[in-house]
Amino acid sequence: MDAHIAESRVRGDDFDEARDRHHERRQKERGRRPPNNDPVNSSELDTEMVAGPTLTEEQEELRYGAQHVIKLFVPVSLCMLVVVSTISSVNFYSRKDVYLVYAPFHETSPLASTKVWNALANSAILMGVIIVLTVVLILLYKHRCYMVIHGWLILSSFILLFIFSYLYLEECLRAYNIPIDHITAVLVLWNFGVVGMICIHWSGPLRLQQAYLIFVAALMALVFIKYLPEWTTWAVLAVISIWDLVAVLTPNGPLRILVETAQERNENIFPALIYSSTVVYAIVGTANNETTGSSSGVQLDSPGDAESGFVPTWRDEANEREAARRRVVEEDVDVRPRSRSANDVANELGLGDGEQRSDQGTARRPISRTPFQRSPDEEERGVKLGLGDFIFYSVLVGKASSYGDWNTTFACFVAILIGLCLTLLLLAVLKKALPALPISITFGLIFYFASNLLVAPFADTMALHQVFI
Repeated sequence: MDAHIAESRVRGDDFDEARDRHHERRQKERGRRPPNNDPVNSSELDTEMVAGPTLTEEQEELRYGAQHVIKLFVPVSLCMLVVVSTISSVNFYSRKDVYLVYAPFHETSPLASTKVWNALANSAILMGVIIVLTVVLILLYKHRCYMVIHGWLILSSFILLFIFSYLYLEECLRAYNIPIDHITAVLVLWNFGVVGMICIHWSGPLRLQQAYLIFVAALMALVFIKYLPEWTTWAVLAVISIWDLVAVLTPNGPLRILVETAQERNENIFPALIYSSTVVYAIVGTANNETTGSSSGVQLDSPGDAESGFVPTWRDEANEREAARRRVVEEDVDVRPRSRSANDVANELGLGDGEQRSDQGTARRPISRTPFQRSPDEEERGVKLGLGDFIFYSVLVGKASSYGDWNTTFACFVAILIGLCLTLLLLAVLKKALPALPISITFGLIFYFASNLLVAPFADTMALHQVFI
């Protein structure tokens, strides 16, 4: 599956619609009401002042998102560091002796034109396989074949965590000349693989799950570097960026369909495909028996509030915004006909205490909710980055490092981070799922060829003539 980047926040639109209706109604009433000497205007001014804090939500979201943008730089950098260090120390992944079955043209001809069409043909075949698998995944998800998808992902994780991890461990031990018996190696690999399967597909500590996802992405990047021909690797990076644009931004793009379907169903995309910078945080309502309304507060499911981006200041501001929203809803109910009570509207908007009242406000009836049903107030905050981004970022940097030029490697590393930063900036502005590969891969390719063809020869000539700048 190709990768994309998206805000991992699932929110209902009920409150936004109610706020818009409330604003329009206030505008109409302001046009019909008398001048400022009317005493009614004072209450209107108070209502507008109450609704004021909601205007700062976008500023708070941008500030919140900036903290999690930094959290994505660390895993991306770690994944690329694992690949670069492996390429530099283990010669197994730099040798070209076996190729993928999807790359039948091995670029053995000395002619550059032949290598070019071989690379294009290999990349077309590989992209065809990726497109077919992506479409099959989307069809299975649309038809709710969750068991088939889980089985597919579990099988893929099993192959990576056991078979390819064993090959990786074997080559690392051989490269560093570390002796180990087979029984110990099997026990270590068994524990490593089982814990990884549990953390990725079931439940486990967030940091451990993120570590396994980073390792899996790095391992897959090493496989591409090892088993793809030289020119085919660069052609695949260019073609996969174009495909990422089509798959995410076009109306019928498969990845866009996947994201929109998950949002419609209020579901999370499978964790084996997505790296999330945080966990689920829920806004839990608490009953207040003294007033007709109900109060709600922000509850953090993660013990590390500050580490997850939720500082005490943010929590206080969130409480103030929730109180302001509640007051706006109450004002909205006062203007409406008394067909429904304030508590009914609050329950519809997810701000209530989960109980329903009669028109006289005497009878209470709790709303039943199954254990597997998601609360309307439940939100998942943070930024999600597809594992495909980690893989192809690492392929580019790892391939650049395989030639032994550290200036080129560092240039590609910086280019990818700059592209990721620009993508996240666009995400904060557009607030929709965006492809994370095109900008970063384009910058990486430009920096690679510019550094390899211009900067490196210039630096070598300067060093040969002992000229230092």
